[in-house]
Amino acid sequence: MVKQTENIYVAIVDDDDKVRDSISWLIDSTEGFKCVGAYDSCAEAMKAVEDDLPDVVLMDIEMPDQSGIECVENLKAEYPDLKVLMLTNYSDDDRIFDSLRAGAVGYLLKNSSVTKLCESIEEAYNGGAPMSSEVAKKVLAYFHSQKKETKYTAKLSERELEVLKALTEGLTDKAIADKLFISIPTVRFHLKNIYAKLHVNSRSEAVVKAMQEKFS
Repeated sequence: MVKQTENIYVAIVDDDDKVRDSISWLIDSTEGFKCVGAYDSCAEAMKAVEDDLPDVVLMDIEMPDQSGIECVENLKAEYPDLKVLMLTNYSDDDRIFDSLRAGAVGYLLKNSSVTKLCESIEEAYNGGAPMSSEVAKKVLAYFHSQKKETKYTAKLSERELEVLKALTEGLTDKAIADKLFISIPTVRFHLKNIYAKLHVNSRSEAVVKAMQEKFS
């Protein structure tokens, strides 16, 4: 089955009926997006994703049958190209980094605005790593707290480290270029080098690889 429209297909995994209904409505009411599934358990998500074919899954953490973080890991094992974006009330370090390590491409808090939610879904769909500002600050605090390079980041040049830090803010290539006063092709050149040095294939993987030692 192949998608026939230009809409971004979104599915929601959340055991709260009101949350599922409201987010489904918001997504369907926004041009360019379509809600194709709303699941009240991780088990239902695992069964339905193959038929519903979402591009992006919004995942809660506290679920009745298993942790949403475990569900991300299971979904990514079955569907490696699926983009999973955490949407939760929790902002503690362990849950943030465990989610990213499990394969989530980003982490949003449920108090995010409708605009932020839709922008983040689109950003995840396009290969970005969107995060709520509170979460991004925690990730940045990790980098700023380091007194020495880790075995991963020691491989990177100073400019590559700057680009990597910008990735944690969920910035697009253009935004990174503007922030660092370099061209977009130069940003992409640095990204290519970062991916090669860290042995990863995506923005979120690069961020997670650089942070693994904090919670290992």
